[in-house]
Amino acid sequence: MARPFAGWRERRRLRQLAWHIYRQAVEQARRPGFYAAGGVPDTVEGRFELMTLHVLLLWRWLQRQPGEGAALAQAVVDAFFTDLDRNLREMGVGDLSVGKHVKRIAGSFLARTRDLSVALDAGDRAAIAAILARNLGWSEAQAAQAAALARYALDQDAALREHGLAQGEAPAPLFAAAPFAGTRGDARS
Repeated sequence: MARPFAGWRERRRLRQLAWHIYRQAVEQARRPGFYAAGGVPDTVEGRFELMTLHVLLLWRWLQRQPGEGAALAQAVVDAFFTDLDRNLREMGVGDLSVGKHVKRIAGSFLARTRDLSVALDAGDRAAIAAILARNLGWSEAQAAQAAALARYALDQDAALREHGLAQGEAPAPLFAAAPFAGTRGDARS
């Protein structure tokens, strides 16, 4: 009789693991150094941009993992959109228009991740900086900040390649300190 529930338990375990991994992206994207010293606008759009970057980095890492990696990558993206849906509702977006907002955000997310993936695959720091600067609405005066964020993205992508994923186990902290560390709340213990 336990067999009918085996698939359900496996899907539940996968979702729980995905949420654990996704929370690491949320924690990293909320680091004050990105906003205080890094110049990322502390707005819905600025936070969305950093969340997109970190979810993309996790997705790329998980796609490279054997076994359940691809399914887990999709589950992390699903967690991201579930969280976006919840946040939109908390921000007061009406139930009838949440779907439209999520659809628009999904298109934006896909375009951003496609562009960033191509640049990350090429190791093109200048292209990554240009994409991030454009998406964050940064001017040429913020080129150094865009370059630092691009270097961070490339470093994180490379560091994640070194992480393995033990079957069914929650991974250790996946992200290093933010590129603008040194502000309160950005030190890793």
